[in-house]
Amino acid sequence: MPLRIEDYALIGDTQTAALVGLDGSIDWLCLPRFDSPACFSALLGDESHGRWLLAPAGAVRRTERRYRQDTLVLETDFHTDSGVLQVVDSMPIRGVAPDLVRIARCTAGRVMVRLELILRFDFGHVVPWVRRTDDGGGLTATAGPDAVHFVPGRPTRGKDLTTVAEFELEAGDEVPFVLTWYPSHEPEPDPVDGLAATEDTTHWWQQWSERSLYDGPHGEIVRRSLITLKALTYAPTGGIIAAPTTSLPEAIGGVRNWDYRFCWVRDATLTLQALLHAGYTEEAAAWRAWLLRAVAGSPPEMQIMYGPAGERRLTELELDWLPGYEGSAPVRIGNAASGQFQIDVYGELMDSFLLAREEGLAADNDAWRLQIALMRYLEEVWDEPDEGIWEMRGGRRHLVHSKVMAWVAFDRAVRMAEHFELEGPVDRWRELRTRVHHEVCERGFDRERGTFTQSYGSRGLDAATLMIPLVGFLPPDDERVAGTVDAIMRELYVDGFVLRYDSGEADDGLPPGEGAFLPCSFWLADCLAMLGREEESRALFERLAGLANDVGLLAEEYDPRLGRMVGNFPQAFTHVGLVNTAMNLDGATEAPAGRRARRGGEERH
Repeated sequence: MPLRIEDYALIGDTQTAALVGLDGSIDWLCLPRFDSPACFSALLGDESHGRWLLAPAGAVRRTERRYRQDTLVLETDFHTDSGVLQVVDSMPIRGVAPDLVRIARCTAGRVMVRLELILRFDFGHVVPWVRRTDDGGGLTATAGPDAVHFVPGRPTRGKDLTTVAEFELEAGDEVPFVLTWYPSHEPEPDPVDGLAATEDTTHWWQQWSERSLYDGPHGEIVRRSLITLKALTYAPTGGIIAAPTTSLPEAIGGVRNWDYRFCWVRDATLTLQALLHAGYTEEAAAWRAWLLRAVAGSPPEMQIMYGPAGERRLTELELDWLPGYEGSAPVRIGNAASGQFQIDVYGELMDSFLLAREEGLAADNDAWRLQIALMRYLEEVWDEPDEGIWEMRGGRRHLVHSKVMAWVAFDRAVRMAEHFELEGPVDRWRELRTRVHHEVCERGFDRERGTFTQSYGSRGLDAATLMIPLVGFLPPDDERVAGTVDAIMRELYVDGFVLRYDSGEADDGLPPGEGAFLPCSFWLADCLAMLGREEESRALFERLAGLANDVGLLAEEYDPRLGRMVGNFPQAFTHVGLVNTAMNLDGATEAPAGRRARRGGEERH
């Protein structure tokens, strides 16, 4: 049975990632990319679906772990009655092939170590053919297109599909193990030197972290979030995935289980904004290039998500051989939401393009031509119903947040043209900006309760309307902003956290029930700060930041009733919220909320 979600740590090579449990078991790894089939799938089942355990063979009295300073190299110390075993886990920044390196090191006394390697390709479904290599020092597992070469640090006993070994280490001993994936039709690549590769990986991450411009009082957790966001970037293309996992449930035992191993345009743009404010312009340039390639073609065909290299076909399937995390079925791969119509992505895109230019990213004529084409399409469709930011499967509606973000798109288009002297139909964009603003204020606001609602004519609330002051649609001193914040705190603020919406009331096409959505809780903290309620804002931020596990990672949601994380993990959207709110509160740099609010908000209706 898998561990609690918060008991996992992340390692990765900026092309894929693995989850390492507090018990020393790697229970999730997709190779060679984030969205490839997994060879370790115990996270969504049990050890028979594939895992790699490296831990003491006997009882463990205490376990401690940490990342090496400003890196994604994980160190776990297992304290036993006889000694201390340290396991160092990393994925070297990729050269020829993806490598997973584990080092077993005895730092005190004497420890008996157990190694258990169970490989199952295609999400635990395919049993590979395992054989010893010609030199007798390693193993190769092959099935279909996949092959894995395992180089143990000392001889192991293997039987069929499971490699099991127990060996003793004394203080000062260290043994590296290297697992390398490669296409089965190609020759085996030369394995990396595990010890040297670990040091090189440490140095690479530390160099990357040194580029950060953030130096506020929440430095440690902000740096960890930035490293996590970088780890979720697909280096070959610049695409940014939402999370490295699929089907971790939004409610334990529920059916809201989705595949997040793809690049949501919305999530990627928000991640980009957090990285830009920390000074990472190279990532911004790579993301812009990825976007131009991904959405190339007819604007009506732009999707709300793509594969890491810009793939469009993300067919949703259910894997019936996996029981799901703690029985939360179905397990899904692919995502049918890729075919949804979500108006808000145009606003996030235009906001990100403007921010990138303001942060000094060089002008790109192709990027501006793309923006004009997208705006031309938005002019035709902004007043249509859509599925919205929460990807509801209960039918399209006129969602208030979607219309607000359409306003953002027209507003940022005007500002880009004005500030950077770019050619475009600015007068038409101004007219549409005013028209959208007026419609939202007239049709999306409940005057009786003094709050914006989820959709035109509805009474249900939506935490996404917290974005209204953050994007500058209305200034924070507008009574409608305060009314919306108060209404959300009355109706969606449960046990100190914010729900996206009432899943029992809203028709989203699924059974009700999910955890509190952490990004929305960070938005509330931002709004409280903008309303001058700084003490409440800081208290909420500290509570949210305190949910991070022992190595600083956060999932998509939190279940306050169970006191545990739920949803895919770690989640880019959540870490973006943490970074932006910390920057707002710290005053270390001008974070997105304050910056955006001054760019808009001049219209009052």
